[in-house]
Amino acid sequence: MLRLARFACELGLEPDPDTLVAARNHAAAISGVAQERVLAELKRVVAADRVLAGFGLMDRLGLYAPILPELEACRGMEQNRFHHLDVLDHTLATLEATVALQAAPEKQLGEALAAPVAVLLAEPFAEGISRGTALRFGALLHDIAKPVTRAERPDGRVTFIGHDAVGAELGRTILTRLTASERLRAHVAALARHHLRLGFLVHERPLARRALHRYLMACAPVPADISLLTICDRLATRGDNAEPAIAVHLALAREVLPEALAAQQEPAPTPLVRGDELARELGLRPGPRLGELLAEIAEARFAGEVADRDEAIALARSLSAP
Repeated sequence: MLRLARFACELGLEPDPDTLVAARNHAAAISGVAQERVLAELKRVVAADRVLAGFGLMDRLGLYAPILPELEACRGMEQNRFHHLDVLDHTLATLEATVALQAAPEKQLGEALAAPVAVLLAEPFAEGISRGTALRFGALLHDIAKPVTRAERPDGRVTFIGHDAVGAELGRTILTRLTASERLRAHVAALARHHLRLGFLVHERPLARRALHRYLMACAPVPADISLLTICDRLATRGDNAEPAIAVHLALAREVLPEALAAQQEPAPTPLVRGDELARELGLRPGPRLGELLAEIAEARFAGEVADRDEAIALARSLSAP
């Protein structure tokens, strides 16, 4: 049955009416199929150019509930005024935007960023899929916890507080059930956990170097992937005041992406001072405070405020002064 969806999106085929009826009548039986086989077919559906056709056929066959019941739970889940779609349709719109971004990154990112982003998304990832396909899995599961975190305030406002953190764990659980690799599980969990983070910074443009560094560190080791997902998520969110909000978000993403790509692809710089050296200089014991000082030095270095070992130690000393 899932193979019918794969044929639809890989080959552009449409099952005949009798096959559709038979498959729909036996959709629940797919629960008895080995999860490894389900994942193998699902990966090919997600990777296909016509992935939305594949998911459309899965929906018509009633396959969401037995394969991805958490996705089925998103159906009809109304959102707030910033959204024009329910959670399920928003998820599929985000997936569609991800496919479009892969196909023509220059449309949203400009020519300068298009080439490095295309290279990034074409990288082999794990389990025979590309990094771009892994991003599509992230799009599919980024809001998966909205049904379990939805609340309505007395004024009628709908909230999904914590859906990013809960979604990271739920996405991991889903992919574990499907027998996905730890690398894919961790990657999708990171995408879900941090997909809101860039949006919180839109009112801080232009970003200070320190704020940019904190964003990169919070999203490590995949700040570029997360930034790309936020673009697709934002493009699929067209409620009140959508167009100006989309423009501002995309401008911020384009501002962040060069540094995110560099942070992800280039070796980390050698620290200006090692932890043991700093502990000795300041008379500190190993512990959380030492880690905080090292992080502060790294942030100051990124911001261009310190450039060598002596300046790093002097900064740490000033921060440790009573």
